[in-house]
Amino acid sequence: MKARNSILTAVAVAAAAGLLALADKNLGGFAMRILNLSAIYIVLALSLNLLNGFTGLFSLGYSGFMAVGAYVSALLTMSPEVKEMNFFLEPLAPWLQNFNLPFLVAIPIAGLCAAAVGLVIAAPVLRLRDDYLAIATLGFSEIIRVLITNAQRLTNGAQGLKNIPKNSTTWVVWGAAALAVLFMALITRSSYGRTMKAVRDDEIAAEAMGVNVFRVKVVSFTASSFMAGVGGALLGHMITTIDPKMFTFMLTFNVLLIVVLGGNGSITGSVLSAIAVTILMEAMRFLDGPLNLVFFKTDGLPGLRMVVFSLMLMIVVIFRQRGLMGDKELSWDRLAKAGLLPRGKKGGAA
Repeated sequence: MKARNSILTAVAVAAAAGLLALADKNLGGFAMRILNLSAIYIVLALSLNLLNGFTGLFSLGYSGFMAVGAYVSALLTMSPEVKEMNFFLEPLAPWLQNFNLPFLVAIPIAGLCAAAVGLVIAAPVLRLRDDYLAIATLGFSEIIRVLITNAQRLTNGAQGLKNIPKNSTTWVVWGAAALAVLFMALITRSSYGRTMKAVRDDEIAAEAMGVNVFRVKVVSFTASSFMAGVGGALLGHMITTIDPKMFTFMLTFNVLLIVVLGGNGSITGSVLSAIAVTILMEAMRFLDGPLNLVFFKTDGLPGLRMVVFSLMLMIVVIFRQRGLMGDKELSWDRLAKAGLLPRGKKGGAA
């Protein structure tokens, strides 16, 4: 029943908030950093899943939009004194030197700037398909990174930005993750969400039914870019330092790994996979150092951890191409059918 599902959802949200408050009070700084990073990866994974899983567009230029969001938010929130300290080789552009905005205002502006860049890029690249689209978006991402590296008076070039305000608190990042989940749930259950899925499944059939396929792709690409910019801004305000080397293809690979493992087209899969992968990435960090196992000894192989994750990705692609959740979602009705909850007379969406 819808009433039962609404009550269970409210209880689950309250329990999650309580656990989050308990963790924020009792866990150490490192553990909370990993927990908060999980929330940021939820935002990023849902953003990429909107594009890859729900619209069927394979993009590899994701990190470029994160870079735009991170730099815009940092420049808008840093104090004039901190900006002067960062820009010691060449002074910052005068119109930005004394420009300062609150964090909660800067975050959506950062997302909008990333969305504007995405809109500009979408016009030429979305006329391509499959591998050509992936290569084109990867190229544009590298162009963005090179521009950031060389825009010394705007981004401080290769030196990056330091002492960014640490505004990505536990409640901010998990609030953003909750909003991202809510946005995805609403849009995928709407008529426009069904249109995106129709474009994903068969563009020709969707166009024959009167769908403006190109416009749907552009809207999806722009919305995904906005979420990526917000995720990049949150990441910058959590680690308090950014530079162009952060926003390489490896960052896109990390998010793509989460989406593929969780399941293309599954909101629940992206959330669970983001938490699991973020924790595992830190738990398996010992693989990069010296190992002394029974049949395997090393003095240290930096990058071995990513080799293990790459193997995990290959195994999933080979044996379960739709990921762990596929395109399915966890819901109260599904749990009731599995016997984990009492059945209601009529089921509603969780």
